Amino acid sequence: MYLYHFIAFLKNIFLVLKLFHLIMVCRFLIFISCFTVALSNTNVEVKNEEDLGVKYANRCEVCKILATELQSRLEETGKIHDVLEIGYSLDDVQPKKRTKYQKSELRLIESLEGVCEKILEYNIHKERQDSTRFAKGMSQTFKTLHGLVDKGVKVDLGIPLELWDKPSAEITHMKTQCESLLEENESEIEDWYWNLQGKIDLKHHLCTNHALKNIDNSCLFEDIKGDSGDKDEL
Repeated sequence: MYLYHFIAFLKNIFLVLKLFHLIMVCRFLIFISCFTVALSNTNVEVKNEEDLGVKYANRCEVCKILATELQSRLEETGKIHDVLEIGYSLDDVQPKKRTKYQKSELRLIESLEGVCEKILEYNIHKERQDSTRFAKGMSQTFKTLHGLVDKGVKVDLGIPLELWDKPSAEITHMKTQCESLLEENESEIEDWYWNLQGKIDLKHHLCTNHALKNIDNSCLFEDIKGDSGDKDEL
């Protein structure tokens, strides 16, 4: 009987220690993110990202997410079957040129607009080591912490609860990286849209053939491993 209570006591101690460790890790990560933002507003020279305790996305990871989000946006706009009338005349006698929205420049413009903003919907999943650490949905760490809060456990990360899910330094920096990559490869995207759409995958054309030419592109083939719930995050 005493042995049973003793084992239960040890289990409780183990759970408390595990929770304490989890909280300390999260507090450290949040501190690093805040420290990064503070440094960005000063003249302090940072030699590399390790100095800040963060790991920014590399070019492959940025291109992968840009292509994924743009393809998703094109699939959404591709469902619109409107016919556009282009041109005008003063007397409205001459017929206007008619073109399908699906094959129009307007669709491309609307698909590109705000595509990098979608990156702010991503989170860092620290439990993963490859490119899948950038994914939509709450990380397993914060799912655990939110679950504890829902059960009434007091969790102190040093910041208000409503700020827990704000974009991290890596995510906000990736948005800037995305905008630069998009500007650099605008003509390649246009070429794919007008001439290669439906013939070659956008990710392969944009990343493998152009943005990552002669650069490591192994991240393009990395997928989330785990339960089916995780696979919906990208």
